[in-house]
Amino acid sequence: MIKSLKDTYTLNNGVKIPGLGLGVWQVDTPQECINAVKAAVKNGYISIDTAKAYDNEEYVGQAIKECDKKREELFITSKLWNADQGYDNTLKAFDATLKRLDMEYLDMYLIHWPVPVADKYVETWKAMEKLNKEGLIRAIGVSNFTKAHLQRLADECEIIPAVNQIEYHPWLIQPALNAYMEENNIKLEAWSPLAHGELLNNEIIGKIAEKYNKSIAQVIIKWDLQNGVITIPKSVKEERIIANADVFDFELSVEDMATINGMNKDYRTGPDPDEFDMDAAK
Repeated sequence: MIKSLKDTYTLNNGVKIPGLGLGVWQVDTPQECINAVKAAVKNGYISIDTAKAYDNEEYVGQAIKECDKKREELFITSKLWNADQGYDNTLKAFDATLKRLDMEYLDMYLIHWPVPVADKYVETWKAMEKLNKEGLIRAIGVSNFTKAHLQRLADECEIIPAVNQIEYHPWLIQPALNAYMEENNIKLEAWSPLAHGELLNNEIIGKIAEKYNKSIAQVIIKWDLQNGVITIPKSVKEERIIANADVFDFELSVEDMATINGMNKDYRTGPDPDEFDMDAAK
């Protein structure tokens, strides 16, 4: 379990990834995005997670240039959108992402969704393997992949994904997928760790939060970290960005961890990866 914002996990290719970062999905304005990234870096965050679909890669890049940090001190992730899948399209889309970010390389690049109906994620992955071997991406991974999608990559490609970024929160734990990923040394990264805010009024977690004099959000983030899960909560307010990282001065008991682990009900706030298609909305 990580003990600070600077602590990292070592991925299956030896690259180190921070265990807690900032996500910038659904940030309303360019300036809001810039301010959020700058606030996060100022307060000790190293990892920033964006995507082409978020329409804010250029603002993330601008914010990082305005921060008092060297590029190599940060860990920047972006994602390939569905319509850009395919071998040649992936190479072009990645180049466009680098230009928007105004960077020479990415720390991690993910396939945003498998889109099985299009059946392009294997050739897409092979293009990402090429970019990884060329040193343009330090680690390659996927997002929203199921066990079947991951197994197909293992069967038909050379490189095992370093990360699978999936919807993960107390109502959606996905134990079978997690077990497969652990067996194959694929690190779990959580998106929507607070279930789009739907868990922020949960009575069960609220009682646990009172015990530790913490917020529900802080308890859920700590639960992620104690489960060894990388997490990237999104916020645009500096005080919440600071609060989301104020989770290293307490530890949830075995009983409280078991209580939260027992809340799973296979509830998704986002799409089913087997059904989300090429033309689906962001």
